[in-house]
Amino acid sequence: MRIGILTSGGDCPGLNAVIRGAVLKGVQINGQEFVGFRDGWRGVVENDVVPLGRKDIQGISKQGGTILGTSRTNPFEGNGGVERITENLKRRGIDAMIAIGGEGTLAAAKRLTDAGLKIVGVPKTVDNDLGATDYTFGFDTAVQIAVDAMDRLRTTGESHSRCMVAEVMGRHVGWIALHSGMAAGAHAILIPEQKTSVEQLAEWVRSAYDRGRAPLVVVAEGFVPDEEDDAHSERGLDAFGRPRLGGIGERLAPLIEELTGIETRATTLGHIQRGGTPSAYDRVLATRLGMAASDSVLEGLWGRMVALRGTDIVHVSFEEALGTLKVVPQNRYDEAAILFG
Repeated sequence: MRIGILTSGGDCPGLNAVIRGAVLKGVQINGQEFVGFRDGWRGVVENDVVPLGRKDIQGISKQGGTILGTSRTNPFEGNGGVERITENLKRRGIDAMIAIGGEGTLAAAKRLTDAGLKIVGVPKTVDNDLGATDYTFGFDTAVQIAVDAMDRLRTTGESHSRCMVAEVMGRHVGWIALHSGMAAGAHAILIPEQKTSVEQLAEWVRSAYDRGRAPLVVVAEGFVPDEEDDAHSERGLDAFGRPRLGGIGERLAPLIEELTGIETRATTLGHIQRGGTPSAYDRVLATRLGMAASDSVLEGLWGRMVALRGTDIVHVSFEEALGTLKVVPQNRYDEAAILFG
């Protein structure tokens, strides 16, 4: 069986480990052959492939990014569509696909599977927001990168007696903010799941400052202050019609300074959370998911995604994978809030 692998959407640490795991298991055990689509769905639509043999994936599990490239191409727009993709797969002799991606990628994979194509999915998002899996690879690395940055922000904040605001990724969930903020000893953590007033934020900042601390505020990019309805977005929509978030930290910094009189600076960590080498945890998880994806193809589990439940790799339907956004529960936020102020 000949299998095409693609990585689509935002990149994250661990993608190469998935590719390596799938190819190694497929070639050595399952009798499979692999090619890679370049730049996600773009490669599928434009019939742009590269070979993926043993030599092509040697030593890549420790590399960040993706050797296949990625994009946010919508496979149903422009020259795309089910007929075009089906014809390209037939022309290349590709029997099935492994789609590695997040919500947008898997939604496209489900639509194509419903149209009769043979696709299995691997969950990829630093945001850790897919409800059908306990953790996604890339999340652990993103949290560690954020913590390292916050540790540095705290030293410069302490030198100048400033309040430092660190904005992290996460889209509409606060997992990165919660984990990195707790690990870094933040005095306030702001997440989309929890409405918080600017006045309450100022109170936490003032309390920490009055104890001789340089306050650290961690805010998720999708945080919505209690007097507003939508997350801050200045950069329009992506290819799947979702708002590109970012900039809330820069908005909050002058408000904090105005309400407290404490000099405040904001830093948006942005794409550095996606870059660099994956952590040991993410390398292992990604490798296991890649191997399981190869097995899914062997067993013909089309329209299903591999997922982590506890310490086990399981198979769930695309419907289940896309049905629920995994949000931070109230009890987890309440644990963190004990540390605020």
